[in-house]
Formats: sequence, C-alpha cells, structure tokens
Amino acid sequence: MTAPVVAKAGLEDIVATTSAICYLDGQRGVLAYAGYDIHDLAEHATFEEVCFLLWHRRLPRRADLGDLQTAFSSARVLPEGIVRLARQLPAGDAMDTLRTLASALAHYDPDANLHTSDANYRKAVRLTAQMASLVALIGRVSAGQGTIAPDPVPGFAASFLYMLTGERPGPVAVRALDIALILHADHELNASTFAARVTAATLSDMHSAIVSAIGTLKGPLHGGANADVMRMLLEIGEHAGPDRAEEHVRARLARKEKIPGFGHRVYRTEDPRATHLRRMSRELGEQTGRPHWYELSSRIESVVTAEKGLYPNVDFYSASTYYAMGIPMALFTPLFAVSRMAGWTAHVLEQYANNRLIRPRADYVGPAYPRPWVALPDRHGV
Repeated sequence: MTAPVVAKAGLEDIVATTSAICYLDGQRGVLAYAGYDIHDLAEHATFEEVCFLLWHRRLPRRADLGDLQTAFSSARVLPEGIVRLARQLPAGDAMDTLRTLASALAHYDPDANLHTSDANYRKAVRLTAQMASLVALIGRVSAGQGTIAPDPVPGFAASFLYMLTGERPGPVAVRALDIALILHADHELNASTFAARVTAATLSDMHSAIVSAIGTLKGPLHGGANADVMRMLLEIGEHAGPDRAEEHVRARLARKEKIPGFGHRVYRTEDPRATHLRRMSRELGEQTGRPHWYELSSRIESVVTAEKGLYPNVDFYSASTYYAMGIPMALFTPLFAVSRMAGWTAHVLEQYANNRLIRPRADYVGPAYPRPWVALPDRHGV
C-alpha cells in the first residue's frame, strides 16, 4: 500500500513549487514582486519596469528600460491576419475572442518553433505587448468601430487607452491605468498562473500555456468579479445616493447573497492592491466629474466590513476605476489578462528554467478495493 495522500479542497495552502517571482503574506497583507513591496512599485514604478522586474528579478537600468520600451512598441502592431480573424469571429464573450486570437498569434510568431531561453523571452515580451493590442482590437470591433494603429511613442498604458478609445488620454487616466496594470501583474500561484505552469511543465509552447491561463481566467470564480461589482453599482443607480447603496447591500445580505469584490482566499486583512485602487477610484471620479461611483463604493465597503468583517479585494475598486476611464465592462476581465500576461509569462519562463512535470496525486474516496467482478447476467440491482 502507498502512503495516504493528504488532500485539501482546492489545494488550499498546499505548496506546489518554489518561485522567486512573487511573495504573499496574507496575515499581514503583504504583496511583493521579487522582494519589492507593491506599495513602493505602485508609487514609483511604471508597468514596463514591473514587467522587466518579473522577468529578470531586478529593476531595469536605463538602457534595459529603453530596449524593452522599443520592443513593446514594435510588437504592438498585430499581424493583418489577426485583425481579419477578429472581424470574422461571431459576436460573443470577449474572453472567448481573446482566447482564440491569442492562440492564433502562434501562427505568426517568428519564434513559434524555437524553445531556447532567448526565444521564449522574446515571446514573453511580444505576447505582453500583443495582449494589449488584442484587447483594444476586440473593444473596437465589438463596438463596430474601425481599428486604430498603435502609436509607437506613448508608454504601455497610454498606448492601450489610445488604441481603445481613439483619444489621447490625460495624465490622471494614464497613471491610474499604469498603477492598475502594476497591481494586477502577478499574484503567485493563482488559478490561471498555475494552469499556465502546468501546461508549460509538459514542455508545450508558450502560446499554449497562455491560452490555458486565459481559459482559466474566464471562469467566474477567478476573473469577472470587477464586472459584477460594476453591474451592482449600476443596479443601485447612477444618480442614487450612498443611503440607497446601503439599503441595496443590506437587502442582499439579508437574502444571504454574496457581495462581489469582498474577501480573498489568501488575505486576512485588506488586500494591499485595494488600497491604491480605492484612491484611484476617488481621484478619477473627481477628475471626470462623476464621483458618485466612488461614493457608492465607499458606503458599500463600510457596510460589508462592519456586517461581515470582509475587506475589499483587488476587484472592488477596480470596477469604478475602469468605468471612469471609459473602459467597457465587457473588457474588464480581458484587461486583467493584459496586466497578468507579465506574471503568466514570468512563471512560464521560470517553469522552463527548472522544469519537472507537474503531476499531483488524488485522495481516492471511491468504492473499496478490491471490488469483486460481477458477470453481466448477475448484475441485478448492482
């Protein structure tokens, strides 16, 4: 007999690998990338710097950053075949479209059949830039609008907003999106990252690993909560006051309904990412002259924290933040993928560098062994 397998539902708190990418301390509310506290990164870094940090475990020097910005700028231009495919696909869930287009990118990647460390790094850079272009493309196509060629000059966040809206974004929106991208860039072995590493561990290609991650992110228990938050805010009403928000939430709690955007599998205190998104929601609301979404969110937070002892997670204030930027709700989860691409590819590269096939065990709870064979004529009521 083999030793019994200790099982925990959802692999909760099970250590599945070692990693030098992301550090979490749920009790203290700590999130760090390669040792750098998320608060310092949100305060001082750009998304491009964080991408480099996740891939190399160090901050970029000036020349490093310039090279990465140039590579991003070049890679933003999508193959014409991808643009045509986006227009040919039936209308549907944006994550379905994103999954299909991300897979199709492999057919146009010059390094598709190369599995060297240099080729995989180039694919990581290329995919991160292309993901932003794909989401902007999906947004334009779904709205029946013409595509906008990327501008090679602006940074990552500004370029995305321009490709999506066709308007030059202001500095407040650019910095808010830059911070949001930083905050969402990685989060250790979340479901989509683990899915990407499982695929990479078979030595499948990077595009396949990323498609696995996108498919996993699509699930409502992983992605999509910020869209649920925004739907709740819209249900309360654009012109409703905070008192109406409190009534709405108390009614939902009385019906034993979950309030989206609260609680987290890891954190037992405030999600450190929510700290920055709360501020960004307030600042963008003030800047756009529509502060009510923040005001409604703030009242909801007060009620849920007081009644349930739950803190807002990364999704709660990202809803009103993205909405204030003019990002459609259908793109909230795809935008998550734009940011998390940096973390997904960092984990895939790390998996490749020290690979072992990921093959966990299951705790068998079926009928006892050995089970006697019953011939077909004798299977009455078996």
